Amino acid sequence: MSTLTSTYSNTGTDGYFSNLGRATRAFVGALLASKPYSDLAQKDVASAEEPRYTRPSKHDIALLNSEAARYEHLMPNLASELRFLASRG
Repeated sequence: MSTLTSTYSNTGTDGYFSNLGRATRAFVGALLASKPYSDLAQKDVASAEEPRYTRPSKHDIALLNSEAARYEHLMPNLASELRFLASRG
């Protein structure tokens, strides 16, 4: 059986609905916010210079496998994820 204990005090003018309203306004503001065009243009220029994909080296794959062996006894799920990432190289 589990119980939930909540201590709620309505001291001052900050109530639940005023906090909810502020959070909603902040959320909608973050959703509708847009970056200036100049920032977007600079990002496009920077992304054109970077290579799309570089194949991992054998050293990187060996490093992932050694990390997987290191975490095998502590976190077997992490070790299997690291081995999976190494196999995708």
